[in-house]
Amino acid sequence: MAEKFNRATFTRNFLRKLTKIKAPDEMLAEAKDAGLEKTLGAWDLIILGVGAIIGSGIFAVVGIAAAGSADQPGAGPALIVSMIIAAIACIFSALCYTEFATMIPVAGGAYIYTFATLGEFAAWMVGWVLMLEYAVGFIAVACAWSNHFVQFLHGFSKVLPAWIANPPIWLVNDIHSAMKIANDNGVNPHDVIPSVLGMPICINIPAIIMVLLSTMILVRGTKDSTKMAGIMVFVKLAVIALFVLVGAFYIKPDNWVPFAPHGFEGIFAGAFLIFFAYIGFDAIATAAEECKNPQKDLPIGIIGSLIATTIVYVLVALVLTGMQDTSGNVSAAFLAAPMAYCMKMIHQNWAAGLISLGSLAGLTSVLIVMEMAATRILYAMSRDHFISKRFQALHPKFKTPHVLTWTVGLLSVLGILTLDLNIAAELCNFGTFTSFIVVCIAVLILRHTEPDRPRPFKVPFSPWMPAMGIICCGGLMIYKMQSATSSALLFPVWLGVGALIYLYYGFSRNRSNENEIHRQLVHNKNKQEILK
Repeated sequence: MAEKFNRATFTRNFLRKLTKIKAPDEMLAEAKDAGLEKTLGAWDLIILGVGAIIGSGIFAVVGIAAAGSADQPGAGPALIVSMIIAAIACIFSALCYTEFATMIPVAGGAYIYTFATLGEFAAWMVGWVLMLEYAVGFIAVACAWSNHFVQFLHGFSKVLPAWIANPPIWLVNDIHSAMKIANDNGVNPHDVIPSVLGMPICINIPAIIMVLLSTMILVRGTKDSTKMAGIMVFVKLAVIALFVLVGAFYIKPDNWVPFAPHGFEGIFAGAFLIFFAYIGFDAIATAAEECKNPQKDLPIGIIGSLIATTIVYVLVALVLTGMQDTSGNVSAAFLAAPMAYCMKMIHQNWAAGLISLGSLAGLTSVLIVMEMAATRILYAMSRDHFISKRFQALHPKFKTPHVLTWTVGLLSVLGILTLDLNIAAELCNFGTFTSFIVVCIAVLILRHTEPDRPRPFKVPFSPWMPAMGIICCGGLMIYKMQSATSSALLFPVWLGVGALIYLYYGFSRNRSNENEIHRQLVHNKNKQEILK
């Protein structure tokens, strides 16, 4: 018999509703009826993983992690150790992701794993946090793509018209970056940035175009998106191999001494920063619902992409720190584009140009995967009535959530025009650490609540492996929290805003849905009684 109908209210069974879980079998049943096309194999997943991971991290962040900045010390040649620490922290979490992804191959990743173990409120908060990693990160990477593209155009200043090779700063930057560039060059921002009603206007045209192109590619289908990402992955791996092979002949062993110029402080600071270069393997889990054989292919995709990128990163770090002394002050150009800078210093400009081209390819593949991950998480949240069910609409031909994909794309364009992207990008790491910790906790919970559920892949040495994931990610997160940076202060604010949205929208929406289900049950029961 149906339960008694109650209005959506905060005063009745409040805590029970907050911790209401969604059974994995219910998730699997909904996924079966959803209609997302299953097109991805193991190789496709590895391409998606490598495409998401190898991007702005290895082409830019690696220089800051090695040499440091005004806010933190550098790791120096010990960057290799920083990379291994970050990789180990990722491996523990990756094993937990793999267990869940093979057991519950449903779109949504960490969000749905949380819903199956910690309940409704925690699931919403994890989904909200993942928007930092994917949606906001997507915007930041689009602007990074724009910066690299402009630098690439500068190399053709003798060939291209001046307005293309050196475009106005207000057409290739967000407002915050444009203001900073003008001030750094001793120029009054109001002299070079147009304004409307006293408000400066900036339109990052390259970033907006790339967002729209990425959105159109994703609408056409996940398989086509994977093919595009595959081309980009091949290009960027080729130029990274070029850097390693050419740079190896110019290594000076003296540059590796001292190995750790700032000791453990520099190593751990580098590990936190270089963690940004590993973000992306978890995006594979969000595409689980579109895998042909998730139980077999997901472990290969997640672990395989992580191992492949770690090998690439260590090779790059060895050559980079061997070519450039990172124990003292370095050029700002090295911090912005370390590999291209090193090639120019040894007068291999042709290689520097190819590396710049590879960085564009790398960032393009990251854009595609990050937008796909953001849409799949929101798609899962729509199925759970946290956002409108209109977003569940699939394209009649391509079977992709086209309404949601275009919504994310257009909101990203708005973000490019308005966000302070430097702070937004820093918040991505906090969002990632939080989701990794929650997934490790969720594995331990489900092992206790449903020990007999079939697990095609099991985290070895549980509970020690998940516990180590919690300790590693939590330790790096706490370490960064101790410095009063803007991102460390804003992350709790982001969590607070998410909690308020849930309390004033998500909670009542879910209760209204429960009420509608109750009405339907009562109606059907009364109809059956009348027929009798």
